[in-house]
Amino acid sequence: MAGSSSQRNKSVLVIGAGLGGLSAAISLRAEGFDVEIIEKNDKIGGKLNFKEIDGFGFDLGPSIFTLPQFFRSLFERAGREMEDYLELEAVHPHWRNFFEDGMVLDLDDDPGVMRRELNKLPGDAVHHWHQFQNFLTYARGQYELVNDGYFARGLDNLWEFIRHYGWRKLLFKMDHRNSMAESIAKHFDDDYLRRIFEYFIKYVGSSALDSPGYMNMMPIIQFDYGLWYVKGGMYNLARGLGRLLEDLDIRVRLGQEVGSIDRSGGRVVSGVTLEGGSRLTADYVVCNMEVLPAYRKLLSEPPAFMKKLQRFAPACSGLVLHLGTNRVYHELAHHNFFYSKNQNKHFHTVFRDGELPEDPTIYMVAPTRTDPSKAPEGCDNLKILPHIPPINPENPHTMDDYLALKERVIDKLERMGLTDLRRHTIVEDLLTPPDIERLYNSNRGSIYGVVSDWKRNQAFKAPKQSSKYSNLFFTGGSVNPGGGMPMAILCGQKVSDRVVAREENLGR
Repeated sequence: MAGSSSQRNKSVLVIGAGLGGLSAAISLRAEGFDVEIIEKNDKIGGKLNFKEIDGFGFDLGPSIFTLPQFFRSLFERAGREMEDYLELEAVHPHWRNFFEDGMVLDLDDDPGVMRRELNKLPGDAVHHWHQFQNFLTYARGQYELVNDGYFARGLDNLWEFIRHYGWRKLLFKMDHRNSMAESIAKHFDDDYLRRIFEYFIKYVGSSALDSPGYMNMMPIIQFDYGLWYVKGGMYNLARGLGRLLEDLDIRVRLGQEVGSIDRSGGRVVSGVTLEGGSRLTADYVVCNMEVLPAYRKLLSEPPAFMKKLQRFAPACSGLVLHLGTNRVYHELAHHNFFYSKNQNKHFHTVFRDGELPEDPTIYMVAPTRTDPSKAPEGCDNLKILPHIPPINPENPHTMDDYLALKERVIDKLERMGLTDLRRHTIVEDLLTPPDIERLYNSNRGSIYGVVSDWKRNQAFKAPKQSSKYSNLFFTGGSVNPGGGMPMAILCGQKVSDRVVAREENLGR
């Protein structure tokens, strides 16, 4: 195998075939481990999921492909080339942004397009261009810092940060004193641009008011590395990884759920017990279930231990609405945002008050702009996603609450240009936070894993290696570096690196 001079006489069980689990399994197999994946659903991919209804092909989960270098490195670990397993198409414009007053502004990595778009804004166009360029320079500096250690080295906590970066870089180079929104406000006079760049936080399902300034690195993933679509549909990424699993002889048990992670005494796990009672043993367990549900459900950890993990609170959930329409809404791009009149209120309502927003900022995908096969001719395929709080176990929202929000969202979209959307809808599918929790065992229905909140967790997610069991590792959106497809893919690779390092230390 690539990366290993010989087969290791060690076995790994991976719980869950989400992107983090698949990446860890592939990376560990490339290092010579014997690997088996257990997945409760009937197909791999986790939240990277799809549904076909009457000729409409809906991507239920992620819809934006960024940072292709992280995916390519996974294939390279296995001695393969990504292009043999999936094909990417660049998406232009990146986003189309709609505001209640009629302003429509595109984002794109083409400087000529951006100059044209910034000319739409009130005020001095040259001034807007300079502020935009200055912001990207600042954001690029933050990306380079984060990439140098957090991404490239797989750093897991503040002490690893300090050892890698040193105090000077952390104190004077990394933007952590300001919130993301505060640093954006310092760079832009224009309110349209402030709201647009605040909403890059959607990638990690958090609030720009609570996330540290260095999260402003996120625009760089688009402006420097492009925004992509997986040809034939986003689920073709999972299909490509599935072919790679077959090529590497990695076994996958579909439709089988893990009931518990087994302990062999002390700080060691010995394998898993499936819901049907079968026991599987292994030298390592890698868990793609989110950290808090895994400790609670699979290990039955006591309240005192769980309390230590409270800082890894869930990121937001979403109301995921899929519509098939019998007309095309030509004003839409592939990716679109419809902004709240008061975005600060939206952030406060969802992330601090835990309530459903009256006037949410809405993300909408219209994939037929890139892939006409996703809807019948003359029709549109629309995925609509407002961010909403995760489930509150003490005071959960009801289905009626979610349906009322759905009606407010449709009202807003009709008001902002999607005329007679209700009347033209011929197919509808809805996912609520309880659906997301049930499908993916996510913590309280979270979509993006752990919230990025400076006061709560300094934007850190849970560590990759269990603090209690030395041969139990975690991967996926609840683990550093966090939510989103590229982060999950990167996380799995860094989990493999940590397992290999442990093996080498044990062998000395």
